[in-house]
Amino acid sequence: MPTSPTPSAAAQTGGGTGRLGAVMRHYLFWPVFALVALLAVNTAVRPGFLSVSILNGHLFGSPIDILRNCAPLMLVALGMSLVIATRGIDLSVGAVVAISGAVALTYIAGAPDPASTTTVLLAIGLALALGLALGVWNGFLVSVLGIQPIIATLILMTAGRGVAMLITKGQITTVTSAPFKTLGAGFWLGLPVATLVAFGVFALVALLVRRTALGMLVESVGINPAASRLAGVRARTIVWTVFALSGLFSALAGLILSSNVMAADANNAGLFIELDAILAVVIGGTSLAGGKFSLSGTFVGVLIIATLSLTVTNVGISPLVTPLFKALVVAAVTLLQSPVMRRKLSARTRRRGRTAPVAPSDKPADVSTDKVVA
Repeated sequence: MPTSPTPSAAAQTGGGTGRLGAVMRHYLFWPVFALVALLAVNTAVRPGFLSVSILNGHLFGSPIDILRNCAPLMLVALGMSLVIATRGIDLSVGAVVAISGAVALTYIAGAPDPASTTTVLLAIGLALALGLALGVWNGFLVSVLGIQPIIATLILMTAGRGVAMLITKGQITTVTSAPFKTLGAGFWLGLPVATLVAFGVFALVALLVRRTALGMLVESVGINPAASRLAGVRARTIVWTVFALSGLFSALAGLILSSNVMAADANNAGLFIELDAILAVVIGGTSLAGGKFSLSGTFVGVLIIATLSLTVTNVGISPLVTPLFKALVVAAVTLLQSPVMRRKLSARTRRRGRTAPVAPSDKPADVSTDKVVA
């Protein structure tokens, strides 16, 4: 009689395919794959792309440039992740970035000693306090007055750059201040200060939301605000808090951007950064419907956006078609992450496992004769 394959042979046949399918179903598989593919393309165009050198005790190279350039977006996307997790959206982060830079540089420019550390610290504190206040305002509109987040933040998005223009009196404000320049272009322990600040804030928030109950409360509000409120969760306070943090992180991002160029441009500072932040969060696997969120996914999404911007320059793509190139890459990653595409890939992987050839067994198969009972 024909014999069926032993369990060990079946496990050997489908085990590898099953592990591959499990890896491909992970929400970070395609974002990480896209990031590795972008790095491979850059390395093929420039063989020394991944090399890092040391000059005057500082690290230099394309990987360092990516980490430094992604610092402002990392901060904005961090706040956006928390807001989206509560079923919200914050379109005003770009305006807060512009206002923050305008306030800080206007204060430094008008101070008797712009190069004074005290002056710079006061300017930074004033900008951060204003960013926090703007975030609290957005949270008030959403959590207390019940205005839809996209409308509430659209108000500040529209008026914010006008406020920044009033602060700078319609001019591009420039300053010369070594302590302030350190925030965006300085180095410490060989690494860019902007990168250390952004990653330090990211690590602190990640520790806070994953090692305390805050992350669970944020997710519960995003999944079902009414049920969370009935369970004793102060949903209004949670929503208010995440909008306040989004404003604070955006203000810090504005300080880094203005410090990098030592100028405050109300029209162009942080322009469209809210769209890049939303893209980074979505690429990282966080749903716009709220609930579960992934800070590690946001981290990968930010690296993809920053690497993509550098890839455009390395490959030599015309600035006229740069938005189209970025849109194609982002669309490809997003489609691969869609539930329909995941189900199709999973089904295809399972079919391969079922049709794989059976591995030969070293043990001889047992052969028995049929007994006929009279």
